[in-house]
Amino acid sequence: MRTYETTHPWLRFSVDLSKAPTNLWVMLGECQSKCEHLSRVPLRPDTAKELCQVYLAKGIQATTAIEGNTLSEEQVLQHIRGNLKLAPSKEYLQREINNILQACNETTQMVVEGSKPPVSVERLKHLNGQVLNQLDVEEGVVPGQIRTHSVVVGNAYRGAPAEDCEYLVDRLSDWLNGPDFVPSDSMKESGVVFAILRAVLAHLYLAWIHPFGDGNGRTARLVEFEILVSSGLPIPVTNLLSSHYNLTRSKYYQQLAEASRSGGDVIPFILYAVEGFLDGLREYIERVWNQQYDVAWRSYVHEAFRDDTGEAHVGGWTAGSRLRDRRRRLVLDLSSQEKAVSRAQIAQVSPRIATAYARKTDMTLTRDLNELLRMGLIVKEHGAYRARKEIILGFLPVKAAVIPSGANAADKTEE
Repeated sequence: MRTYETTHPWLRFSVDLSKAPTNLWVMLGECQSKCEHLSRVPLRPDTAKELCQVYLAKGIQATTAIEGNTLSEEQVLQHIRGNLKLAPSKEYLQREINNILQACNETTQMVVEGSKPPVSVERLKHLNGQVLNQLDVEEGVVPGQIRTHSVVVGNAYRGAPAEDCEYLVDRLSDWLNGPDFVPSDSMKESGVVFAILRAVLAHLYLAWIHPFGDGNGRTARLVEFEILVSSGLPIPVTNLLSSHYNLTRSKYYQQLAEASRSGGDVIPFILYAVEGFLDGLREYIERVWNQQYDVAWRSYVHEAFRDDTGEAHVGGWTAGSRLRDRRRRLVLDLSSQEKAVSRAQIAQVSPRIATAYARKTDMTLTRDLNELLRMGLIVKEHGAYRARKEIILGFLPVKAAVIPSGANAADKTEE
């Protein structure tokens, strides 16, 4: 009989989800659906790169901030882009960040090359060595090596007995790589669900075992990242769990402690983690949707002027081209305004609009506004103008908005 069986009987390497509340399965189903849709979303390459960097910065900042690193998300993003400069007294903070970044990059590269990082004792040792690379550690802590001394986790619970740690990590690896986390034929389309459960339970068990002298939390969150990346989830969302733990740090530690005090009931921690993951997914999808909405609207505006056969073509090809360009720019720059813009403020919408109308008469602006109203690209509300972006939302609920037709919009011209 091993010591942990007396001190940590909740380390059973099994989970009974038959008693999980309905809302857990609803949330996991939504996570599955959202991840599937995100994996097929077309984005401009520069937008995709920007989102990947922003969410990687969020995750790295979160996983180190939980352990006390004080760098901001913006500073971490600067480091990812190679632009961060810190005073010598703060360089250790940058080393902590860089260690996690290198580990994430290594994992991503392995997956890109078709080699999934294994969940194994040796892999976990490697990750811990990366986490603690070139950092000052307490006496007795050897980066990348299983601890040989007892530890207390945040004054909440004691880690597993040192003599059992390697055995327990090996048991954990066998469990995570075993049939419990392989979807059956009837659930083969639920890969994301199994990946999330596997990642969260890997994190929880590593926190319970606490196999290393230092860096256990960061190592556990890297394992979560590896499992999610290896399972094919979109790269930006693989850091959402770390962000959630950091944003709800006190509850995070409370949930870890409660899971052990309850005798190993993992359901509350899974609920807590999945709820945060789903919140992060919804926020990310909102950002992606805004990008797609902007691209679709701009494309629609350009097509509207390309196909227009009305007043915009009067006056010869060169004059007509300049006219179309000016009106198209007016629509696009109005699109960036959060509120409708009064006629007197239109020239202040952007520097290029100010330049375009600087030498024009007031009648020119009147004609341009009337033509854009006729084309249905803008609307006039209470004497102010805004871009009619909602026209491209083909499936808005009827109750959500009453969208005026092009004919009605054209009637509201300037006198």
